[in-house]
Amino acid sequence: MHPKGYKIMKKSTLTETVKRLRKQYGLTQEQLALKSGVGLNFIREMEQGKATVRLDKVNQVLLLFNYEMAPMPRKDEQ
Repeated sequence: MHPKGYKIMKKSTLTETVKRLRKQYGLTQEQLALKSGVGLNFIREMEQGKATVRLDKVNQVLLLFNYEMAPMPRKDEQ
């Protein structure tokens, strides 16, 4: 169960969504890192699409925008 009002993120859109939201809120990568309590390198790696980012830290960042990552059933490509 997800907290009321939270939007569930798909993994494939994480990079684009974080970058778009950061810019929409007028934040630099440094400001986003500071406000979310994660390192600047983590923000950079997440926005560059690094495949091995920690989900707890991703959600820590997304919380600022009222988003979260959550497990979803995989859709097989056809």
